[in-house]
Amino acid sequence: MDEIADAAVLVTGASAGIGEALALRLAAGGARLGLVGRDVQRLDDVARRCADHGVDVATWAFDLGDLEAVGDLAARCWDRFGGVDVLVNNAAMPKRRHVLSLSDAEAEEVMRVNFHSPVKLATTLLPRMIEQGRGCVVNVSSLGGRLGILNETAYSASKFALTGWTEAAALDLWEEPVEIRLITPGAIDTAIWSRPDNDDAEFVGELEPPDTVAVAIEDAILGGPFETYSPDMSAFVEFKMADMDAFQRGTIAAMRPEV
Repeated sequence: MDEIADAAVLVTGASAGIGEALALRLAAGGARLGLVGRDVQRLDDVARRCADHGVDVATWAFDLGDLEAVGDLAARCWDRFGGVDVLVNNAAMPKRRHVLSLSDAEAEEVMRVNFHSPVKLATTLLPRMIEQGRGCVVNVSSLGGRLGILNETAYSASKFALTGWTEAAALDLWEEPVEIRLITPGAIDTAIWSRPDNDDAEFVGELEPPDTVAVAIEDAILGGPFETYSPDMSAFVEFKMADMDAFQRGTIAAMRPEV
């Protein structure tokens, strides 16, 4: 896309963190916004601050784990704005749990929210985008979609799946008038670290502000490269690909120095 102004953008996970930061950036740029989140009060607050920029804003308080209703959500947003120019699949849930303690139900829930839901939104909107002659889908994955993370088998699996789907979809749609983009964030300062029903995080390092990723998403919408690491941690992925055994040993040494 050439500009944000007047574009109709659907953003999931918009009530906090990266989604909140992105919504405010896009509103400042003149985008019309469809905002999706689970926290009604926080979602309404974000919508109010976006509307202060004089843009059209609609909200949907929604559980993205309800796959039967996800397609209807996409259609409702399309009808509300007379089309959708950009879909940003940002919403995700954590699940920090040792692999031997992870239940089947927990793994299935994470896959529904982090993989099946964004895919359903995309496959509902993409044919309509192609028919209207323009469109952009930005999937927010994670460094955990390129690297396995200690005690995060379900989360990493869901993000690996989203990363793979995004890469393959970009090839399938190469000649269509739509753009597919992938954002690969590192450790970002959001509520994902303090969500209940998760084991303690073992991350070692500093957290980046959500706006770092919001800027990367906006750049992707405006025609950036297929994949953007935000912040750039691609060297870790390159190291892993060059020597998986050394990478795994280094991960354990960093996270569990007593081992």
